[in-house]
Parts: sequence; C-alpha cells; structure tokens
Amino acid sequence: MAQGQTAPGIVSGRLSSEDIAANFDDLHPAYAPHEAAVAADRCYFCYDAPCVTACPTDIDIPLFIRQIQTGHAQAAAKTILDQNILGGMCARVCPTETLCEEACVRETAEGKPVEIGRLQRYATDTVMAAGVHPFERAASTGKTVAVVGAGPAGLACAHRLAMLGHDVVIHEAREKAGGLNEFGIAAYKSTENYAEAEVDWLLKIGGITIENGSALGQGVTLGGLQEAYDAVFLSIGLGGVNALRAEGEDKDGVRDAVDFIADLRQADALSALPVGRNVVVIGGGMTAVDAAVQSKLLGAENVTIAYRRGREAMGASRFEQDLAASKGVKLMFNVQPVAVHGNGAATEIELEYTSSAGGELTGTGETTRLAADQVFKAIGQTLEGAPSVLALDGRKIAVTDAGRTSVDGVWAGGDCAAGGDDLTVTAVAEGRDAAMDIHKAMMG
Repeated sequence: MAQGQTAPGIVSGRLSSEDIAANFDDLHPAYAPHEAAVAADRCYFCYDAPCVTACPTDIDIPLFIRQIQTGHAQAAAKTILDQNILGGMCARVCPTETLCEEACVRETAEGKPVEIGRLQRYATDTVMAAGVHPFERAASTGKTVAVVGAGPAGLACAHRLAMLGHDVVIHEAREKAGGLNEFGIAAYKSTENYAEAEVDWLLKIGGITIENGSALGQGVTLGGLQEAYDAVFLSIGLGGVNALRAEGEDKDGVRDAVDFIADLRQADALSALPVGRNVVVIGGGMTAVDAAVQSKLLGAENVTIAYRRGREAMGASRFEQDLAASKGVKLMFNVQPVAVHGNGAATEIELEYTSSAGGELTGTGETTRLAADQVFKAIGQTLEGAPSVLALDGRKIAVTDAGRTSVDGVWAGGDCAAGGDDLTVTAVAEGRDAAMDIHKAMMG
C-alpha cells in the first residue's frame, strides 16, 4: 500500500461518484464553432504581434486565429503544430494568462485578452477529431537516434526527427508515454485521456518506436546508447523530490505531491482514491496548486497551501492562486514547516512564520499548528539518474542553446536541462530545437 494511505484520517468515498465527476469536469470547456468564430473576431491580427514574442514556441498566433476566423480550423492547427507538436496539451495546461494572453493588446486596452489558449485548443481538437496528421515523413536517412524519456521534450524531439527521415527509439521508464502530461497534470485540465490520445496521434508520423520499462541505470547506459545510435537526446525529467527537512516527515500521511497526482491521473475511479480530512500542501508552484485543488475536489474538508515566502514570489500564477481560493483552498504565506506531529501517523503540522530581507529568508521563531492527517510535499524536484560524465549547471544538465551537452553526440532538454522555465511549452521548444541541431550534426 502506498505511503500516506494507511493513516486513519485518509479514506476514500468522501464524495459520491457523481459529485466527483462534476468536480473534475473540464476546467476550460471547448469552444463550439460559433464561439470560436466570435472569439477569433476579437483579434486585431497585429503586425509584429506581442503575443508571438511571448510564446516560447513562436507560434504565428495572428495567422492561426485568422484561419479560424475564415473557417479553416485544420489549417490553423497546422500553423500551430508546425511550431508546437503538442499544441493541444499546451492549450490546456500552459499558463497562457502569463504568456501570450498577458501580452495581448486587448489585455492592455481592455483587461480582457483574446482567449488564445481556447482558440488553440479548438484548432488542434478539430484536426485530431478528424484523424488527420498534417505532416509527412521525409525519405529515410538511415540515421537512428535514441531519445531517453517520453515526456514533452522527448516526444517533440522524436516527432521532428522522424519527420526529417530519421528512425527514433524512445526509452521510457514508465508503462505509458507522456511524462508530466500523462502523470503530473491536474485531471480537470486534461480530461478524457487526452494525453494518451495526443501521443497516439503524434506517433502517426511513423518512424518512432517506444520501449517502455527502459531507463538509464536499468539495463541502459549512455555509453551503450552512443554505440548503438547516431545521436542521443536526454529528456529524463526530474525524478527526485526535495525533503521537507522537518521533524516527523517520515510519518504516515506525508507523501510527495507528484506521486499523489500521478495516482489520481491513473485511477480507474476517482471516488476510490483516499484523501485526508485535513490536508496541508507545502510549496508554492503549480504542483502545489494541483495537489491542493484536487484534494478539495475529492472531498477533503480543509485544505491549506503553506508557502514560505509572500504571494508575489509564488511559482504558481495569480490565475492558479485564485483558482485554488475559488475551490475553497486556504493560502498561507511566509510560513515554513518545522515538524509533523502524531503518533506514527500525521495529525498536525507545525509551521514557523518567516521574514525576508534582502532576499534572505529567516524564521521568526513564532509558530502555529494546523490539523493535518495528510501532508503533501510540493517543494521542487531534483535531477536523478544523470550520467556522471555530463557536466552540470547548478543541479541540472549543462546545455548550449540548441541542447548540446558536454559530451559529443548527446543532447538534452526539458526539465532535466539547465535554463528555461519548467513548462510544457518550453520543453516542447527545447525538444524541437535540439532535433534540428541533431539533424544538422548527423547530416554533416
């Protein structure tokens, strides 16, 4: 039984199946055709559009919106997917409110941007529903590339390489491809097994084989991959979770938020998932919000996000913070965990108030306690399993702009690589750009 599920206050069935299904309904419902046309009409189709500059994958946003406006949704999808092959998932999960939509001139003028994310979803959903894959594979080059990790960066890299005529084998540790899109995104953002459907659609390009249960250190070595393939792309993500460094964090009821979210995403019946009565999530990023909101949607009575700094320093956007508050999650700022109390299982968490001066965070000595039969750690992940021959930049793999590592013939991208934001859209851009550089290197 998974850690955190044996504590007495953590039970399943807090809400009916019907209530849970309603709670986990799509966060941003899809546009109907008429709604998409009306939304597209709001675009000014700016020359040198600021929304394009704000998009990490450089999608020509005015062009795809114009294509929707003129009734050519599949052409719009092609425009999107040329730059971002996972454009459907990015439309669902990317913080568009702080990227393209924040830069929209409508946002500046009216405080209400063009809903670029929902329009992108409309276009990509249209092409997927039609069963169309608008790309053709080039003639085979005879070159082979190993991609380690089937997350957004790995999938984007593999698709671009396959499209250019190379054969790609993806080595994926888990039983399913998709990475964080499959295992780490809130269920109300990716409904109806969309992540899996998107992977299946992506593989229609041909030339890509996925080997599940295959990972570095588990019968696979970097040296072996270098010998067997013409190039290697590492997109291994971040497998470790930072420790709370608080007394009692080994008690029942304390677990990693990423594991909780993965269990939830893979559950056959959400009503069967156990959740605490009093849940505290430690952290301030998207993972913290996703764990907290979903705990509330499963029926937890009291859910609190405890973050060590102020609101403005939170990794989660203001939209995500407001979403959490709207679902009944309490946000506490300037508090850090000191101890988890309870006789074997968590019953309370002790938090110390903090202050920050000149960027230095210090405890004030003043503490408070919250009832907590379930505590989720969402305080960042760490790199695990990176080959020791690779140079690091901080705690991630050092890379050039095109993803080249310190080892010839080896590239890296996504969360495991230094630089860039830990976002799906950024990972896609890094995988795509590395693929182009790999192609140039292999073809001389």
